[in-house]
Amino acid sequence: MKPFPVATALTIAGSDSGGGAGIQADLRTFSFHRVHGTSAVTAITAQNTRGVTRVDLLPPESVTAQVDAVASDMRVDAVKVGMLAQRPLIEAVADQLARVSLGPIVVDPVMVSRAGSQLIDNEAVEALRARMLPLAAILTPNRHEAKLLAGMDIQTLDDMREAARRIHALGSRVVLVKGGGMPGALRGTDVWFDGTRMETLSVAPVDTPNTHGTGCTLSAAIAARLALGAPPLEAVRLAKEYVTSALRYPLAVGHGNGPIGHFFPLTHEQNTDIKCN
Repeated sequence: MKPFPVATALTIAGSDSGGGAGIQADLRTFSFHRVHGTSAVTAITAQNTRGVTRVDLLPPESVTAQVDAVASDMRVDAVKVGMLAQRPLIEAVADQLARVSLGPIVVDPVMVSRAGSQLIDNEAVEALRARMLPLAAILTPNRHEAKLLAGMDIQTLDDMREAARRIHALGSRVVLVKGGGMPGALRGTDVWFDGTRMETLSVAPVDTPNTHGTGCTLSAAIAARLALGAPPLEAVRLAKEYVTSALRYPLAVGHGNGPIGHFFPLTHEQNTDIKCN
C-alpha cells in the first residue's frame, strides 16, 4: 500500500512514568490530531498521580543526539519544548534549535508548578529567559511562570495583559499567559499577545481534580495544529477546545490527581462524532 502522508511534530521533554504528562501526554496528543509524533527525552521521572519521587536528567549530548536523529531523517513541521531543567541542557538545546531548520517552536517554560513551587534553579530560569524565549513562536507560561518572567504580581486580567507585554519584549513572537491558576472567574481565561494584537481567550472551566498533564497537553496540541498548517491564533483556540474536552472526560487511573482523557472519543461512545480536524 502507498504510505499515508502525515505531518510530523517533535517533542523535547521529560518522561512521566505514570503516563499523564510529559512525553507520554505529548505523543498521545499528537496522535489524536493525526500528527506523527517524534521525541527527544530530556529526563526520566518516577511519578504517578500522587507525585514525583525521582528525576534523572539525561546528558545534553544524549538529548541533542535524539533531535539530530529525527531532524536528519524527517521533515519536522513543529516542535514542542517542555522540561529542560538545567542550564547546560537549555543552552545545548537552544544552540541546536537555532542551528537546525525545523518548524515553529512552542515553548512550555516548565519553571513553576501551577501551585507556585519553583521547579528549576535561578540559573536555569535565566538561561530559559535569554536563550529559549527568543526561539519561541508561541510561549505558554502559567500564571506563576509569567509572574517570574515579567517580574510582577498577577491578580487581574489587566495584570495578565501587562505580563504578556513584558514577556513579549523578551523575544517570543507570541505569548500566551495561561489562566488555569487564576482566581475566580478568570480561571480558564488566557491572554494572547503577538506584539500587536491582544486577545482574551476564555472557555468554561471544568470542575475536576483530574488535571494532570493539562499544560503539557495544551502546548503539544498547539504544536500539532501548527504542524497541520493552522495559523497561530487558530492553533491556540483549537488546542484550548481540545484540552477542555479532555478535562471533561478524565481517566479513572491511580489514587491521586488523575490524567485528562487525551483520547476521549475512544473511551466515551457518545463522543464518537467528535472530529480531530
